[in-house]
Amino acid sequence: MTRDRFCTPPIPMGWFMVAYDDELPPSGVLPLRYFGRDLVLFRTESGEVALLDAFCPHLGAHLGHGGQVRGETLECPFHAWQFGTSGACVHVPYAKHLPRKAELTRWHVKVVGGLVMTWFHPEGGPPRWDIPDEVPEYGHADWTPYERRRWTIRTRNQEMAENSVDSAHFHYVHGTPNIPRSEPEVNGHVMRVFSNTGMDTPRGRVEGSVESLAFGFGFATVRFRGLVETLLVSATTPIDGERVDVRFNFSVKKLGGSSITRGVGKAFVDEIARQLEEDIPIWEHKVQHAHPMLCDGDGPIGLFRSWSKQFYVETQGGQP
Repeated sequence: MTRDRFCTPPIPMGWFMVAYDDELPPSGVLPLRYFGRDLVLFRTESGEVALLDAFCPHLGAHLGHGGQVRGETLECPFHAWQFGTSGACVHVPYAKHLPRKAELTRWHVKVVGGLVMTWFHPEGGPPRWDIPDEVPEYGHADWTPYERRRWTIRTRNQEMAENSVDSAHFHYVHGTPNIPRSEPEVNGHVMRVFSNTGMDTPRGRVEGSVESLAFGFGFATVRFRGLVETLLVSATTPIDGERVDVRFNFSVKKLGGSSITRGVGKAFVDEIARQLEEDIPIWEHKVQHAHPMLCDGDGPIGLFRSWSKQFYVETQGGQP
């Protein structure tokens, strides 16, 4: 099914979300399944966050199920072998000598805007670019805490990301009164898309805009301005070659009072979530053409696909 539906390789390289920072207290341990692999995320007693391959090199126990943090190490639930945040085995309680090759793959980790992000490369290569160190609105007194929404969708990252430049579908799928004009800019691994989204209300026309910054396929910020100023931090992580884990994190700039902010913000967040859910049945049943037949009103899909090629390596197969 994978080869029939998609023409691009199954999982792109990039930075992807694996957890929320507040899901992982000191000494916390989380078993994870992303990129078609089993992983374990843990936080040491001093607060360092580490992500490792999950299976102990000794006899194969999953360190995320029953593993415990011991100071700055993660202890295997089977025979109490201990691994440091580097992935190296640092202690075996019943052995005189440590097995020299006992080591787990360590993943690059970065915490940004309350999200725990990791770098994925299909061949295990190091990060080729970075993502922002912070999201300015996150934790700011003028902005609300995240409203979190989450979906598992049977599609791939590129298929979802392409929506940002697919101008016509906003009218025909989501019922927007007009077809917005998207203005894309590409700067290396970053794509910026700006759209004017003015709308008519009973009190007259309200000018608005949407500005998205995509840092590869796994991390994006979208800022909506108009009736209400809203931030969306979007994170889409491949579970495997067929499914993605999608998290939308909304923050609203506070208005005159908490009840006003809550009411207006909720209505706007619900609308964005509604639009995504309208796309899901299309994403889950469509195919990806390597050479789609486009027309002059489709938006900058060709530019988007050219930008997308950098996130794949040839040895993955497919036609990036």
